[in-house]
Amino acid sequence: MIAALNRLVDQIEAHLSDDLDISAFAAGAGTTEYHLRRMFSTLTGMPLSEYVRRRRMTVAAADLVGSDDLLSIAVRYGYGSTEAFGRAFRAVHGVSPADVRRDGGPLRTQPHIRFHLTVEGNTTMDTRIVDRPAFRLIGHATRVPLQHHGVNPHIQAHIAALPASEHERLKGLSTSEPVGLLQVSDDVDPDYTEGSPLTYLHGVAVTTEEQIPADLDIIDVEGGTWAVFRAEGEYPARLQEVWAATASDWFPSHPWSLRPGPSIVAVLERSADFRSAVCELWLPVERV
Repeated sequence: MIAALNRLVDQIEAHLSDDLDISAFAAGAGTTEYHLRRMFSTLTGMPLSEYVRRRRMTVAAADLVGSDDLLSIAVRYGYGSTEAFGRAFRAVHGVSPADVRRDGGPLRTQPHIRFHLTVEGNTTMDTRIVDRPAFRLIGHATRVPLQHHGVNPHIQAHIAALPASEHERLKGLSTSEPVGLLQVSDDVDPDYTEGSPLTYLHGVAVTTEEQIPADLDIIDVEGGTWAVFRAEGEYPARLQEVWAATASDWFPSHPWSLRPGPSIVAVLERSADFRSAVCELWLPVERV
């Protein structure tokens, strides 16, 4: 995976003035576009599309000090107008192309990223691989913005709006693994962009044969393989650390890649104030 990511950034450098077919590259690297984008964004802290934009604007800034007209530079980097190019340029550098031509800056350079695998061996990840037939996730769903760190207030408000009796009713409906009340994230942006919308469902897992109450939302989940990671400690910090470590430590060391599907958190135990918990993170995977 590390080698594939380094080849990817090299290919991006070679295609700054045109569009790289990420899907074709991923297939040639023996992985999927979904997995490649998720690993890139998790390891770098930025979406792949944002990295491409920053690199293009970094190189474009050097072109601005030359004699080429602004429209030629805009078209060279995939923009149909000077206005669109100017907006993208300002978003990266904080100044307009005209400012750079006049004053030479200031500029914000995005370096060429290189990935390295550092093996420390001081953190053990409690993981199991399970095969599950198709099942359904049922409960109460809403659209919320993705948040990488801390408690998501939108999810918190969604759960708080449910009466205690509804939590008990949901738990009584659970008939399949993952067991208990679940925190489900679905329809997540492949680039895992902070603030991008996703579907959050608070509910349980049931078999495909169960009759579903009419007032509940449903997510159908295909059968397949899941990597299950145990997280124990401060909540949600420890869970988010384990989630990040799947990209930085686990996937680069194992012959598995993410496949499309919901990510599921099962809360097995929790303190009264929910400041600590024992959780399982379920991620859909496939063998590379």
